[in-house]
Amino acid sequence: MSSPAQTNVAFDGRFARELPEMAIPWQADGAPDPRLLVLNEPLAIELGLDPISLRTSEGLLLLIGNSIPEGATPVAQAYAGHQFGGYSPRLGDGRALLLGEVVDTEGRLRDLHLKGSGRTPFARGGDGLAAVGPMLREYVVSEAVNAIGIPTTRSLAVVATGRPVQRETQLPGALLTRVASSHLRVGSFQYARARDDVHLLRRLADHAIARHYPGAAEAENPYLALFQDVTAAQASLVAQWMLVGFIHGVMNTDNMTISGETIDYGPCAFLEGFDPATVYSSIDQTGRYAYGNQPLVAEWNLARLAEALLPLLHDDQEQAVALAVESLEAFRSQYSAAWLAGMKAKLGLHKDTDDDVTSPLVDELLALLQEGHVDYTSFFRNLGKSPRGDAEPARGMVLDLAAFDAWVDRWHALDPDADAMDRVNPVYIPRNHLVEEALGAATLGDLAPLEKLLVAVTNPYDERPGLERYAAPAPEDFGAYRTFCGT
Repeated sequence: MSSPAQTNVAFDGRFARELPEMAIPWQADGAPDPRLLVLNEPLAIELGLDPISLRTSEGLLLLIGNSIPEGATPVAQAYAGHQFGGYSPRLGDGRALLLGEVVDTEGRLRDLHLKGSGRTPFARGGDGLAAVGPMLREYVVSEAVNAIGIPTTRSLAVVATGRPVQRETQLPGALLTRVASSHLRVGSFQYARARDDVHLLRRLADHAIARHYPGAAEAENPYLALFQDVTAAQASLVAQWMLVGFIHGVMNTDNMTISGETIDYGPCAFLEGFDPATVYSSIDQTGRYAYGNQPLVAEWNLARLAEALLPLLHDDQEQAVALAVESLEAFRSQYSAAWLAGMKAKLGLHKDTDDDVTSPLVDELLALLQEGHVDYTSFFRNLGKSPRGDAEPARGMVLDLAAFDAWVDRWHALDPDADAMDRVNPVYIPRNHLVEEALGAATLGDLAPLEKLLVAVTNPYDERPGLERYAAPAPEDFGAYRTFCGT
């Protein structure tokens, strides 16, 4: 069935066509009373879709997968994964569907994907549905992460379905329409390897190379080059998370993309008081995915990808392992280089500043922040005022004033650029108390707090009058914060 919302857009089912063993054709559940909650009009235009058409009744049916565009092949994707360290050979899209792929206005192939579209053969015990709150959380946080400049999946729309969802209480149901460079995951390769099908594994790798790393096809060992490219992309991605205090919350191998995009915003949150041990997720009982553990977990996940790729790396198992280990060893240096370069930028230092000078400066500053449980985002934004002659906003946030003053003197000697700091240190992030306020109101039908929050976080570096509360830390009575997966 064609839709007026797909003006000038040709849909394809490339994943379903090239990897049928990993794609189960499926249809989204019907929605009794679909109602658009939020539409990302700039993203729609970027995809070549007409926002006006998407707001029509027929456009809503496209957004929830009930009107299938010509060329689209909705499928539930198969993948495996390590979840909190435990391996599951068959996970897959239990409540999601890949609607199809489109070529955007810049010529890039993008997935259009549904989340909360109903039970699939991978659903196991789940109901396949999603509630308004978690889907709006993904919309807000993914668009904030994008605005900060971090690679991420995007959110096109959230549509209320009119169907209640039973969690601890009964909640209004919703469906998220998501956009990604692809939904290939580490878990996708684990699934192919678990089937003991080298032909499938090779086709999957070729598909990933063609889609994300075409240069790898020209390498002497294309599959080793693929692994190296994914390793480099993840080192850069996680460094960017750490630099802005983003905590993913559930870094299972099925939640790590091959493209290097952030995906699956479940129990995610942004760090407030600086502490590497910070965990917000209610399901992370051991702190496996704590803020400070994220680089180590990324490396662990990449080791699982290497294991899956071994049959393609070399015919000899020992040589394949040696190649994988050597390539994986690059992760730490790549991550450290990206992290330190980002910290230089946050501190307004020239990129050529000696690392031996910068590293201890950064370590001492983070120790001061941790000692005082200092609000991470506010501190770095306030610190940018110091080279302009006003050190007090940042100084007033730390406990050890003498140590901070000594640190500032050493830092000022490096001639930091305050304007450059303001370009990389956001004023506005999705503050946890404001996210909860917006989601709570939206669940009750009031979208105004959500819309105001989006105005702030989708333009995070430009300080604007009237948005002061969106830059402020949580009030003291907000208490300990916990996030939930939403399933």
